[in-house]
Amino acid sequence: MEGVGKIGILGSGSWATALAKILLASQKEINWYVRKSKNVEQFKDLGHNPNYLTGVKFDINRIHFYSDSDINSFFRASDTIFLVVPSPFIKQFLKRVRSSSFKGKLIINAIKGVVPDENILVSDYLQLVHEVPPENIGVVAGPCHAEEVAKERMSYLTVGCFDIKKAELLSSILQNNFVKCSISYDVVGIEYASVLKNIYAIAAGICNGLNYGDNFQSVLISNALYEMSNFVNTVHLVKRDITESVYLGDLLVTAYSNFSRNRTFGNMIGRGYSVKAAQMEMNMIAEGYYGSKCIKELNKRYQVNMPIMNAVYKIIYEKAPAKETMTDLAKLFK
Repeated sequence: MEGVGKIGILGSGSWATALAKILLASQKEINWYVRKSKNVEQFKDLGHNPNYLTGVKFDINRIHFYSDSDINSFFRASDTIFLVVPSPFIKQFLKRVRSSSFKGKLIINAIKGVVPDENILVSDYLQLVHEVPPENIGVVAGPCHAEEVAKERMSYLTVGCFDIKKAELLSSILQNNFVKCSISYDVVGIEYASVLKNIYAIAAGICNGLNYGDNFQSVLISNALYEMSNFVNTVHLVKRDITESVYLGDLLVTAYSNFSRNRTFGNMIGRGYSVKAAQMEMNMIAEGYYGSKCIKELNKRYQVNMPIMNAVYKIIYEKAPAKETMTDLAKLFK
């Protein structure tokens, strides 16, 4: 394997499509697993993803598509694989992959979520279930909305790897004239921060739906950063600067942007939608919904004071009234 070798993308949503655009800026070709063969055919006919970021045109000759039962062929043909499917489906995808197909592969988590039911990080799941060694696991995150990548607006990513040399290699292929890329060894911290920022974005959305103003939103996010820092430093204490873009920057863009599906989900809850109704109308995955349950379960062990996370959990899982819950939460802020 020279450098990062042949690159594969597992998933076909908006973020997967944005990553494909980023990677094809530096790579001659990529492998791309799209679950449904009919979507592959439409993709080839149209020259763009038929369902997401339809304005992004691709040179189909530079993409080797795989679909349906070809997932093991996709793994065998790829040296570096970006996991970019919604977290509720990651187990479903990976359980179809033979153990031998993981050997020697560099697996990059770009999901920004957890493995539901297991309540563990994707990096932990890869090690425990699929026996991927830690030096072959990485994460990519940061304030980088797919919709802005599509428009080539300046965006920022951070690649975290347990093997920092591999992070440097990945950074070199992700960086271009509209994407800047940093490196980090804090795989676990980045993964946890990516989960937490989605929860806090739901909180911001709920408050927006309840007509809380900008002043309160700023205090909410200030407290959310403090809460994030306390949790991440408790579960994985390494030297990190929580104000870096992969932590604070990603929190800010997810909490404030209209592109944020977690904020959108929270906004609907704040306006009176039930969880089920909001999920059905969005027709997209809000990762913070699953993340809040995971962090709630994990925190039984760590006992970190997390009033914002607890408030979101109560509203979306225990059907606590949004207005009363947020009113109580507001009393704790300064």
